[in-house]
Amino acid sequence: MSETDYYKILGVNKNASKEDIKKSYRKLAMKYHPDHTKGNKSDEEKFKTISEAYAVLSDKEKRKQYDTFGAAGFQQRFSQEDIFKGFDFDNIFSELFGKTRGFSGRGNGMRFSFGGGSPFDGYQRQHKARSKGADLMYELPLTLGEVATGTSKTVSFQHQGRSEKITVKIPKGMISGKKLRVAGKGDPDPYGGPPGDLYIQSSVPGDKVYDSKGYDLYMRREIKLSEALLGTSISVPTLGKKELSLKIPPGTKHKTKMRLAGHGLPHMHRKDKGDLYVYIHVNMPVKLTKKQKKLIEQLAEIGL
Repeated sequence: MSETDYYKILGVNKNASKEDIKKSYRKLAMKYHPDHTKGNKSDEEKFKTISEAYAVLSDKEKRKQYDTFGAAGFQQRFSQEDIFKGFDFDNIFSELFGKTRGFSGRGNGMRFSFGGGSPFDGYQRQHKARSKGADLMYELPLTLGEVATGTSKTVSFQHQGRSEKITVKIPKGMISGKKLRVAGKGDPDPYGGPPGDLYIQSSVPGDKVYDSKGYDLYMRREIKLSEALLGTSISVPTLGKKELSLKIPPGTKHKTKMRLAGHGLPHMHRKDKGDLYVYIHVNMPVKLTKKQKKLIEQLAEIGL
């Protein structure tokens, strides 16, 4: 290889992070990949060169050796066969380009040839018909109310180099992390295969009244010290704008958790719901009036 400055080949500096190196390689690999350059021998060599640079700089130990001994010292210690040893193109291209298919492993996947002929023999014949464009991920913020009832949302995203808007129906129960798939709205495939898909993933923060964990809701209600001692009933609001009556038994302790079954969020593909949990906070007075203090003292005298 005539040029041995791997950092220069990938267009990164010597302090570049592993992610920066991967990003630069991905950009160059897309540009010089033989499926793009249609058999241009010069570009094939360029692709082999940048792949060699990436094989070294993406490997912690090989990069350390390269940085320690320099280009000349490194090449004395590592042959090109050594450089690509353990470099799994199937996994690398799956990670970089979002592919889950197209490489058949070490036996007959992409191979580099350092003697003669194309370094990509066996790859182009297999890959074109089995590739797929990369999937896109769109994070969609939803309120707890929208999760409870379902809604429609218009999302805007970049598709094939232009901005596109689509309206999607959000079903009930689309809690944080749940995904909807919109087929064919991902990145185009660089090898002529079908485009990838667009995945819409929900993000649901808590609000002023409720916190959520999965399909369950959590809230806090305060009661007086006398109510904790004597018992009471309190009103609990639901996401459906109903008011439930929750009985607080005498002697309820501070931070007691009480469950209202079936009043949480609806499951996405089932008819049942999660639960609503109410944390009871006993409001302990910081300052007593003279009358309150006198009554407490009287209670203390009788052993309470």
